[in-house]
Amino acid sequence: MYQVMALAFYQGAAMSNKSPIVVCGESLLDVFQNGETPTGLTLDAVVGGSPLNVAMGVARLGHPALFFGGLSRDFLGERIERTLRAEGISMDAVLHCDAPTTLSLVGLDAQGVPSYRFYGHGGADRQLRPEHLDRLPAEVAAFHFGSYACVVEPIAATIEALVEQRRHRSVIAYDPNVRLNVEPDLAVWRQRVDWMASRSHLLKLSDEDFERLYPGASPDGMARHWQAAGVSLVMLTRGGEGAVAWTREGRCEVSAPRISVVDTVGAGDTFQASTLVALAELGRLSPLGLARLTLDEATRIAAFAAGAAAITCTRRGPDLPHRAQLPAQI
Repeated sequence: MYQVMALAFYQGAAMSNKSPIVVCGESLLDVFQNGETPTGLTLDAVVGGSPLNVAMGVARLGHPALFFGGLSRDFLGERIERTLRAEGISMDAVLHCDAPTTLSLVGLDAQGVPSYRFYGHGGADRQLRPEHLDRLPAEVAAFHFGSYACVVEPIAATIEALVEQRRHRSVIAYDPNVRLNVEPDLAVWRQRVDWMASRSHLLKLSDEDFERLYPGASPDGMARHWQAAGVSLVMLTRGGEGAVAWTREGRCEVSAPRISVVDTVGAGDTFQASTLVALAELGRLSPLGLARLTLDEATRIAAFAAGAAAITCTRRGPDLPHRAQLPAQI
């Protein structure tokens, strides 16, 4: 029996090192106010979306990445597609449709305080349906899900179907990445975390999301709760204070490198992408591999991911690092 289990583990490890990481969810344009003209405003549109950033991070770290999402056929969707292709992200599972590209508008008042408006109802990034699941390859190392795609329809129901279909064969990774400007009801987000926690192998939250979702709760207590639900690796990022991770062996903490922060856009997505790639490099990116993850390995993975996120924070916008910019050994 031991030999059979060991063989399954090594086969799973070998598969995870070459099979793609699939990132499912939204892509959009962040549109920033960039001054005024005599007749209006100047706007600066930047390709974004948390899942797209994770896919970019995976690709830049040298692991095959595949994006599973909807793109509009409009000129904005075409611009997003050019970014995906330039980053070497596979487009094999992308759905092209006539729905509009989602826009997130960021304005500044006279004191420089930002305000946000979101235009996504009926957007192309919400149009994935269960019948589109056959676009995905049979062999996938991991699926990453997160942000508002998990709580808006029809894509949320599609994600549910995908998780149920693949959770016994591939790693399911989830980062709530709460966006209250899209779905303001915290109960909806908590319900989604509960549902995903009973089906995920890797659950990562920021301290900001944790405090928003579970005010006054103990991270250690919630980690134990999620582990009892079936999560193998729980991770909590704490910005400049580093990160905490929980495995079945216990708890570990890592510090964040001391840096001059330009902004923190994309730092959490960098951490998640780096965690997934580090697991692959250690031969742990499989359900069985994660179940057997040691506390020492989790510590090294968290330190690697925190270092990658720190690099992103030294740059303007979600400019994620490449593999050569990180330590060769995890």
